[in-house]
Amino acid sequence: MMSSHPNIPSGTGCDAGASSGAIVADETSTDDDMSEIHVPAEIKRPLTEVVGKAAVFSYAGLCAVSLASLFPEDCNKEFNQNTIRALIKHLHLDSHIEYTLQVYLHGEGLDQISAFSETLFEDGTIQKHSLIIPSDLIAMSLQTGVYDCRMRTLVQHVSWHLRVIDEDLERFEQSLVLMLKECQQSDEHKKEMAKASKKKKLKRYALIGLATVGGGALLGLTGGLAAPFIAAGAAAVIGGSSAAVLGSITGLAIISSLFGVTGAGLTGYKMNKRVGALELFCFTPLSSTTDLRVTIAISGWLQDEEDNFHFPWITLDHCKEQYSLNWEPKSLINLGKAMDYILTGAMSYAAQEALRYTILSGLLAALTWPVSLLSIAAVIDNPWGVAMTRAAATGKQLADVLLSKQQGGRPVTLIGFSLGAKVIFSCLQEMCKRKSCEGIIEEVILLGAPVSGDAHDWEKFSRVVSGRIVNGYCRSDWLLKFVYRTSSMQFTIAGLEPVTWDDRRMCNIDLTDIVKGHMDYKSRIDVVLNAVGVKTKDSSFRNRLEKLNLLPSGQSSPLTSTLNSPVTNNSPVKINTLNPEAGVDTFEFQLDSGIDPGEDPTEIDPVV
Repeated sequence: MMSSHPNIPSGTGCDAGASSGAIVADETSTDDDMSEIHVPAEIKRPLTEVVGKAAVFSYAGLCAVSLASLFPEDCNKEFNQNTIRALIKHLHLDSHIEYTLQVYLHGEGLDQISAFSETLFEDGTIQKHSLIIPSDLIAMSLQTGVYDCRMRTLVQHVSWHLRVIDEDLERFEQSLVLMLKECQQSDEHKKEMAKASKKKKLKRYALIGLATVGGGALLGLTGGLAAPFIAAGAAAVIGGSSAAVLGSITGLAIISSLFGVTGAGLTGYKMNKRVGALELFCFTPLSSTTDLRVTIAISGWLQDEEDNFHFPWITLDHCKEQYSLNWEPKSLINLGKAMDYILTGAMSYAAQEALRYTILSGLLAALTWPVSLLSIAAVIDNPWGVAMTRAAATGKQLADVLLSKQQGGRPVTLIGFSLGAKVIFSCLQEMCKRKSCEGIIEEVILLGAPVSGDAHDWEKFSRVVSGRIVNGYCRSDWLLKFVYRTSSMQFTIAGLEPVTWDDRRMCNIDLTDIVKGHMDYKSRIDVVLNAVGVKTKDSSFRNRLEKLNLLPSGQSSPLTSTLNSPVTNNSPVKINTLNPEAGVDTFEFQLDSGIDPGEDPTEIDPVV
């Protein structure tokens, strides 16, 4: 069985059904059952009191070596130093240990990672509650009111070494969000609401994973909704020392820093005035929950006036707080109609297939565009050129929003296809030019990107992005090749081939056997997202919308396979994202050959 954590190899003893000491409440649990559950005594005490000295040193050493491996760039040295200093203070370490950690931080001791991990696993408390280490790191970070994306990347890396699965980490983060939101309410309001909502709140906390570190029983949640309950819950989840940390950040100023001044996230952002040629720039929520991280999804075109920016992303399940970016609908509708005309009216299927296989064979130099296509080139060239210009301007505006911390002090993931990927690329380019651009963007996923594929243009993004930089491309995308020919003189296009940048962040994924043409990035977005390791909701959700005619015209189900094989999207393909030794990762998905008819193609291991 493949591990449910993208970084845990099979055979490590942590399979998809395993959990790092986590027990999730069943929805049939009664409030009376929960009120009788006790909290393990050792979890209530400070971390330094419940784990041995060797484990404490290994915890600090693992963090120092991981920082040196993950963020060796000069622009990240200050973050690395500040993190180690905070960890030394947090763990009450001696000065001589600080010297050793500084040595590790400068790149020495990279071969000690396995030894640190083994020492941690030998500790009895960590064996029972492995989430106690990454949760302690998160709590230490939050006391500043900022959850730096580099800290989250470090937390994920440490979690992988401790075999903590992503689901447990996400449930823990969501538990902290609920507790912090409770702290944001006034004491008077809490007292008024306590009686009416006590049982409901208790069950809600348990169901989403407040009990993520329980060692054999769910946590006992017997308090009310006032501050003592919050402190007790924090002590149960992250230990006594971290509970004290959490108690120190319950001030309104710190919470506002974390979640944004308005508390409404990106929904509350409005463009004060027209910026350049931009007529529309705003965010639509795809979910109604607050999270410790934010995902922004960006569409590349609209089919027609009935289409909507959020429809392609309705099954996106990357995190609990997600938004779609609404930008320049007129330009995107014109582009969508032009592409539809080219593909359905002007070009025969046979001609399109001939172009596809010519490009796929690598005979680009010998490629001769059909006269019928060239004669109507203006139909697509004009709207494409306008949309490309607007995408670049939108990217700069998005950079302004993120740098002004409208999202608060939380990590951001950007996902976009076609011109949406161009928006992301322009955003990253703009952020690289600004001060204090580090620590904001955790991950970017560009699909069918009409941007340069030259590694030199991507290398600078190491300053801005802490985690994966995904380039999903299709080698047979003739439409992208055609429209891009007049927009730039560049020889490489990221949406057509891998970006040869040797960095642990760079992840090239060949989608040729999933995406038959450029329009498939939208019509089969669910399958594409799973192929690049992004979770989506169950496919039945979109199918129900189709039956109710709630999808716009032209927005067919992406689950209708053109490969004559069943395709589902319940589980993302697992991709190694945080292995610091890895360079450029290139994956190919062979979905149209060698597949058992009853097998889920998204569960097939990628060929590296």
